[in-house]
Amino acid sequence: MEILGISLALIVMFVGFGLLIGILFGFFGMGGSFLVTPALLVMGYDANVAVGSGLAFVFGTSVIATLKHRDLGQVDYKLGVLMIAGTTAGIEVGKIGLEYLQHIGLAGSVVSVAYVVLLGGIGVFVTYEALKGAGGGIDHDVDGDADLEDEEIPEIAQKIQSYRVPPMISIRGGFTVSLWMVLLVAFATGLLSGFLGVGGGFIRMPALFYLIGVPVPVAVGTDLFEIVFSGGIGSFLYAQSGAVDLSIVAPLLAGSALGARVGAAATNLVEEDDIKVYFGIMLLLGSIAVAVREIGGLLEMPVFDTVSLAIIIGAALLVSGAVVYNGVTILREEDQPSPSPAD
Repeated sequence: MEILGISLALIVMFVGFGLLIGILFGFFGMGGSFLVTPALLVMGYDANVAVGSGLAFVFGTSVIATLKHRDLGQVDYKLGVLMIAGTTAGIEVGKIGLEYLQHIGLAGSVVSVAYVVLLGGIGVFVTYEALKGAGGGIDHDVDGDADLEDEEIPEIAQKIQSYRVPPMISIRGGFTVSLWMVLLVAFATGLLSGFLGVGGGFIRMPALFYLIGVPVPVAVGTDLFEIVFSGGIGSFLYAQSGAVDLSIVAPLLAGSALGARVGAAATNLVEEDDIKVYFGIMLLLGSIAVAVREIGGLLEMPVFDTVSLAIIIGAALLVSGAVVYNGVTILREEDQPSPSPAD
């Protein structure tokens, strides 16, 4: 039996895959094309179809997840627009650097090493910081007028906030920061994103928290708001050349529609330090997967591509399962009646 020109079994697989990625996307603000594109390539789809369909899926999922984060009050639109402006400029400069490396024949090796080091480095840093600060965390019911305590804000972010270079802007969480500092951080993350040729969600989300001081749930929601624009533009450009396959995108979005809302809702339940631990683990496993793929390329052994994809999907299953389990456990604890005082 076929629907949309593909088998029912493949549709069911895409729906399940979409559900899995939707949970990660809504919870972290990253993970869409990071998982979808390599999976489609391994399945034999052309590179332009894999990238174009992946971007279209990311666009649809980011819209769903952003709406849920908006309902939870976890999107800072002003900050999002400023980050879009800064990252756009940074991406253009990063692309120039990448084109130069391509010209001298070093792009492939330099980008691969940089990607593994950056992915692994951020993963180690985020995990270490979360484990070191376990037990605390910023309240997830973020009130734009509520002030955060200094100990809840990373030291680097406190330093950046201390530079009072006008104009100053207010950020959700009750603090102000220089507009120029926000644009500088956005430009730096865009530079890395353009140089590595990736969406950059795994760079922007920790940058918003550790460098600017945005509460993690708001950092996730604001990052997703940015991805709506970048994913929308990218998928539109690929669709014009016929590289977006709706038989892939539709079932993926059907699954992610539920997954993205589950993941977004979980950020309002799970402890902030736990979010950072899960995020760090996901990046660490992702760096291992990329390293395995690159080693396979050097050894000219295609089986390493399959092993790399298996690591990525396994990591996604592990982390999304932990997110759902943690969220359900917290909900059950909240539903338990409080013990009545002894007479």
